[in-house]
Amino acid sequence: MNQEQLNRMTSGKGFIAALDQSGGSTPKALKAYGVDESAYANDEEMFTRVHEMRTRIIKSPSFTKEQILAAILFENTMDRKIDDLYTADYLWEKKGIVPILKVDKGLAAEENGVQLMKPIDGLSALLDRAAERHIFGTKMRSVIKEANKEGIKAVIEQQFAVGKEIIAKGLVPILEPEV
Repeated sequence: MNQEQLNRMTSGKGFIAALDQSGGSTPKALKAYGVDESAYANDEEMFTRVHEMRTRIIKSPSFTKEQILAAILFENTMDRKIDDLYTADYLWEKKGIVPILKVDKGLAAEENGVQLMKPIDGLSALLDRAAERHIFGTKMRSVIKEANKEGIKAVIEQQFAVGKEIIAKGLVPILEPEV
């Protein structure tokens, strides 16, 4: 764990920028920026277009550590580069912004008034790769829709179980049971 990043997350000011649209939400995000489906022929081209968009955002003079504490990245973005640096390295070294990785794979169907995270296949390998890419921590989301004791207990148990795996790999988890 990077002590300087930990200090920034502990006492720094700013918000966390969400740059973590995944495969399912990427077409909608691109369309909002004026890039429709005709600009790409397959998933690889789509992810290239969204990385180009994220790169423009990250390199913008207004995307600074004075306002932004950290940025949440999608796995595909973590593995891409900006100016010959992996995205996390560019964020930290050039911008002073802490890199965080979205690790959840979406939401399961609603049950007991909640949506748990879908299984995160390959989590251990993903966390190893995140550590190699100098990711500070992770984010994972589930949703509580009703005040259902069983459902809420299941969300908390799942979030903490995955959080413990993340801590064991030396990363800092953001537990996100959205209400």
